[in-house]
Amino acid sequence: MIRVVIVEDNDTIREGLKMLIDGTEGYSCVGSYLKCELMLKSIERLKPDVLLMDIGLPGMNGIEGIKEVKKLLPDLTILVLTIYEENDLIFEALCAGASGYLVKKTPPSKLLEAIREANEGGSPMSSHIARKVIDFFSKKDVKRFPQQTKPTSYEKNENILTPRELEILSGLVEGNSFKAIAESLYISIETVRFHFRNIYKKLHVHSQSEAVAKAIREGIV
Repeated sequence: MIRVVIVEDNDTIREGLKMLIDGTEGYSCVGSYLKCELMLKSIERLKPDVLLMDIGLPGMNGIEGIKEVKKLLPDLTILVLTIYEENDLIFEALCAGASGYLVKKTPPSKLLEAIREANEGGSPMSSHIARKVIDFFSKKDVKRFPQQTKPTSYEKNENILTPRELEILSGLVEGNSFKAIAESLYISIETVRFHFRNIYKKLHVHSQSEAVAKAIREGIV
């Protein structure tokens, strides 16, 4: 059972998501809120697997909400809910700790699939947004390590990851989807998900943006 919490100030959208999640086998909406402040009071007690977070909220916005949630539950998977697919707020949310995002007009079946994918270690996002994250961390780390082509922890991490995991991490850094990575390596999507979970565990990260950042920062790929 995938336990989901929703934060969305539009009553129609929030109730629609709740009905969809509760009405689907294998999913349960354990909480729905119109404000981050209300959600933060209950999130630790609810212990959800996935948090669906709107960005444009009254009071505390979604990006600040993500930062606060990560302080309480660092391992929680967070998906951003957005009206527009390509904008800087999504990018900021990913850098704050979100694992991916969903466009509000996403068909119900695709939305449920994305929630499951995220819960299993995936990161639903477009290649355009993924590349923005990569570019951001690349520039940040060039400033941080101006005299180094590869930080000192590179060799240790390379030894930790298997050759297959390095191939899959490279696909992640390039912004490829699970399906694209699976097809390029001639393996199943389930195998890709299995490797992603191992990569996240070995690198001590909890989202695609964190994995990308660490891969670039430590010269792993």
